Amino acid sequence: MNRMPRTLSVALGIALALGTAALPAAATAAPVTAPGPAAVHGYTPGAAAKSAGKADDRAFYEAVMKSARAKQAATPYLRAVVVTYDASNAPSFAAEIARSAQIWNGSVANVRLQEGSGADFDYYEGDDPENGSYASTDGHGRGYIFLDYTQNQQYSSVRVTAHETGHVLGLPDHYSGPCSELMSGGGPGPSCTNAYPNSTERSRVNSLWRNGLAG
Repeated sequence: MNRMPRTLSVALGIALALGTAALPAAATAAPVTAPGPAAVHGYTPGAAAKSAGKADDRAFYEAVMKSARAKQAATPYLRAVVVTYDASNAPSFAAEIARSAQIWNGSVANVRLQEGSGADFDYYEGDDPENGSYASTDGHGRGYIFLDYTQNQQYSSVRVTAHETGHVLGLPDHYSGPCSELMSGGGPGPSCTNAYPNSTERSRVNSLWRNGLAG
C-alpha cells in the first residue's frame, strides 16, 4: 500500500461519493508533495490491488525504525520514545486526534505520542474523494496524516484517525482482518467503530519501539 502521495503518485484509498452533510468552512489541504520517498497507506481497501506490496511495507518499517533509533540515541534515559505531532492544520478533527493519541498512549508502553512544536508528523484535513484518508511518512521522523471529510462522515472518525496513526507507529494495513483489528481499517465496513488496537497490534508496536529498535 505504498506510493508517493498526491501529485507525485496516487495514494491508496477508495473514491467515495461526496456526502450531503455540510463541510467545515476552513480546510487545510495536505502538502502536494512529500519531502522524500514515502510510504502511503489508505483507510479503505478499494485500491489495495495497486500497491507495490510487502517490499514497500518492509521499507516503511525500516524508515520508521530509523527515526526511532535516532530519538532513542538523543534521549537514552527515556523509557519510551516520544513522537510529537502537530494537529493545527486539522482543527475540525482536534477531538479525534487527541482521542487517538490517548488510545495509543494507553495501549503501548515503548512509544508515546505528544502534541508539540518541531513535530515529527502533522495532521491535515480536506477533501480528497479519490484517495480518502491516508498516512504518509518519508521515514526520517517527517510525514503527515490526511483526514478526508467525506470518509470521516461515512466511517467512525476516531477509528479512522487511530488507524492512520497506527501507520506512523509502524503497522501496515490488513483489510481482511475483523473489526477488532484496528489496522483492518475500512475492510469491515462503516458499521465498525472499534478504535483500539488488539493485543497483537499492541505487542507489535511495543516490539518495534522497544528501546527505539526493531524487535
